[in-house]
Formats: sequence, C-alpha cells, structure tokens
Amino acid sequence: MLRQQAMDEEFSVDPSQLLEAASDFAHQPGALSDASAQEFLTRFPLPAIIGALQTNADCPGLENALVDCLERLFRTKYGASLIPHYMPFVLVGLGTDSQKVRRLACIAISCLLEHTDKRIAVQLVLQHDVYSHLLSCLIDGDEQVATAATEAIKNFAGYPEGLGIVFPASVNEATHLGNVAAKCSSLGRVRVLALIVRLFSISSSVASEVSKSNLLSLLEAEVRNTNDTLVILSVLELLYELTEVKHSTEFLSKTSLLQLLSSIISNGAAESILRSRSMMIAGRLLSNESAFAFIDESSFRTVLSAIDRRFEYLESQDADECECALEALGHIGS
Repeated sequence: MLRQQAMDEEFSVDPSQLLEAASDFAHQPGALSDASAQEFLTRFPLPAIIGALQTNADCPGLENALVDCLERLFRTKYGASLIPHYMPFVLVGLGTDSQKVRRLACIAISCLLEHTDKRIAVQLVLQHDVYSHLLSCLIDGDEQVATAATEAIKNFAGYPEGLGIVFPASVNEATHLGNVAAKCSSLGRVRVLALIVRLFSISSSVASEVSKSNLLSLLEAEVRNTNDTLVILSVLELLYELTEVKHSTEFLSKTSLLQLLSSIISNGAAESILRSRSMMIAGRLLSNESAFAFIDESSFRTVLSAIDRRFEYLESQDADECECALEALGHIGS
C-alpha cells in the first residue's frame, strides 16, 4: 500500500499545468517527431497522463486536451512503442462511457498494429480479445468511435492471424459479421456493411474471404428487406463505393446485384434518387475493363434495357434522373 502511495505521488501532476502543456502539445503544427514525443513524456510520464485522465474528469477541458495529446503521442513510433505496456488502460478505454476515450483506445490499437513489432502487436490483440471490443465500439459508439474502430479492424484483418478472427471458419461464431449484423439496429447494420466494404477493398485475397463468407449478400438483403429510403440510400452508397474497387467485378458478378439494380431501376414507384443511384452503380460496374470476362451478355442486356426504358420515359419529366441515365449509359458505352 505504501509502495502504491509512493507511485501515485511520483506520477501526480498539477491538473492545470498538465492541461496547458497537453493543449500546447496537441496543437503543435506539422508532424511530430519521436524526439518531441520523448521530450514531452520525460516532463509528463505516461502514467501521470493516464492517471489524470482517469481521476480529473471534473477539470474543465482536461479530458479533451489529454485525449488529443495522447492521440498525437500514439501516432509517433516512440509513443506507439509504449502501448504494449499499457494494454489494461486501452482495454478499459474501449469500454468506457466517454466517447472521446473510446475513440482514443481504438486509435491506440491501430497505432499498435501499424508502428510496433507485428508479432507482439497481433499477439496482444489476440490475448486480450480486442476484436470483440472493437466490434462493440463499431456498433455502439458514436460516429467518430465507429470510424476509428473500423480502421483498427481493417488493420487487424491485414494480418493472417487477424484474417482468421475477422472471418471465422464457422458461421455460428458470435463474431461472424453476418451474425453481428443480424442483431443490430438499422444504424448498426449499416456500420457493419460499411466495415465489410472497407475490408473488401484491402486486397483481392481479403475480398475472396468476404465473398466466401457470403457477406456481400448482406448488402443486397438490406436493400430488399427494408422500406426505409435513408437506409437503402446508405447501402446503395456503399455499393457504389464497392464498385470503385479494382477487383470488385470478379466477386460482384457472383451475386444477384445486377438483378437487384435492374429491379430498382425498373420500379416506377421507387424514389427517383434510388433509381438514379442504382443506374450509377450499374454504369460503374459494367464499365469495368474486366466486366465482359465475368458478366454474361444477358445480364448486360437486362440492365441496359432497364436504363433505356427509364430514359425514354424520363426525357420530358425528370432532368436529374435523366442525366443519371445518360451518364450510366455513357460509362457502359465507354
């Protein structure tokens, strides 16, 4: 007990002094060097910063300043090298009520994976079951937390050990993204779908895992099974992003995406913006240089026919949708 008290005294700092120093450090222009990070941590050791973050919540502005300061520190190689020694703090941060601290914890995991010894980083993430915590941040956190969690999961999936966790062999695993999405609110499902798109974009080999896990069908199912225009539009935006990935045509050609898009384009009762976006997605997908290698001629004709019928109907009615039809046809024609 005396030893703990001595340590607390050793690493205690004046909150107002720390607030000023952390604010100045966080707002330094340009990229930070390892030397700058080391110099700051010599003045204010990391245990003191973490301790202040945990115990001085009532000091106005301190949490924001310390979170911003720690983020900049962790983004340096020197700062990231300290993360393995403070994993308990990171784990607590991933589950805290403070959205700023949760975001910082997600960023710390990304920095751990990007800037430290790869073997040690992956081992720590596996040992502490960090992936399940990141999924909770993705689903339950605010938008900034979800974005940081997505980036951390993407970094983790870039390693063979991480790939096996993100894409488990058994569909019965609780962390299988299909099961995660099934238990979410509509916002949570869209976030999971956005994660799938980000994972798909990593490489062709990761995209193959996405395809084998039948996760691409989740995007189609979300469009088919909801009447919420905002949700459908969000998923269509993700599909548009998906078609921009170089290797997308090979994998999307194995789905029923083109039939779905044709159905939306042909649906006169659908919102104009949904038909327009569907045309743009189809145009982007069919204009890919490898499209004819993977997509049969009948599918091409079905989509072209659907767009052409809408174009003929729209010429004198909806200028915006008509323009989208022309643009889509132009993409395909090119």
